[in-house]
Amino acid sequence: MGRRALLVEVDGAERAQALHAELVRLRDAGELPPVEEIVPAAATVLLDGLDEPRAVAGLLRRLRVPDTAAAEGAEVVLPVRYDGPDLAEVAALWEVTGEEVAAIHSGTAFRVAFCGFAPGFGYLTGLPARRHVPRRATPRTSVPPGSVGLAGPYTGVYPRASPGGWQLIGRTDAVLWDVTREPAALLAPGTRVRFEAVP
Repeated sequence: MGRRALLVEVDGAERAQALHAELVRLRDAGELPPVEEIVPAAATVLLDGLDEPRAVAGLLRRLRVPDTAAAEGAEVVLPVRYDGPDLAEVAALWEVTGEEVAAIHSGTAFRVAFCGFAPGFGYLTGLPARRHVPRRATPRTSVPPGSVGLAGPYTGVYPRASPGGWQLIGRTDAVLWDVTREPAALLAPGTRVRFEAVP
């Protein structure tokens, strides 16, 4: 990852979230050597802009990381109209009604595990394993911005129109990416997210 970076591999998204949260905590407390960026992904955490990567690697080997990330950080509430084109398919997979999908989804506490795919796109975790759904067999060539989708263990909101294969259950008017805003991304790793069903 370069001479000033470390890529730490862990056992899955929960461990990556926990490590990311702990590294951010240590950085903010001044207990971590200077680092420019701490970037989580599905099963890795990248530390970039290190003056002494070897020293930080040694620190990481001794680091005790909590089993899960603490439920701290800012909370974002996203109003959602649960009327997506795949709502009935998800309801069938969950063996519930469309209204129950909306209630289950909006009643779940989500957390942004990592960002990617497109600027402003957050991969949100929180749904239990029995609620994981497969991607669509055939992706759509264009998914409208604000579409709320499910794929595997993740929930996501499309920040702009793009191709996509996630199961679409609703839509929001929230602006996920705005270059005139600081920060431009509404969702960042560690952000808590709650969906609110609206008519």
